[in-house]
Amino acid sequence: MKIRVYFEDTDIGGIVYHTKYINFCERARSEILFRNGIMPYDAKSKSGYIVKSLKCDFIKSATLGDVLEVKTAVLSVSKVKFVLLQEIFKGDEKLFSMEVTVVYVKEGKPARIDSEVLALFGS
Repeated sequence: MKIRVYFEDTDIGGIVYHTKYINFCERARSEILFRNGIMPYDAKSKSGYIVKSLKCDFIKSATLGDVLEVKTAVLSVSKVKFVLLQEIFKGDEKLFSMEVTVVYVKEGKPARIDSEVLALFGS
């Protein structure tokens, strides 16, 4: 997924805030679900996909106006969670890498992921 860096993503020097890289990855994860007709969270049933843990590596900075690409790869899938590797590139240069564990919850408790989502993530 391609993302342009806007002023709201940066500090006064035009450098992207560290937390924005996590936001960019969240958008890419959500977009995978949206493009496949799946809502990341349903308020009526109190169910959805939430982040359990993150492991981030900030490698280089992006700046105002850069066009970045978020790449997502599946590392593992189980009945209630999936682990993804998300990397952000500017051209061929890797700027950020994150391993994220996402858990499916229903009414605040881990629950079995729907088969269509498991299929989407390769299980």
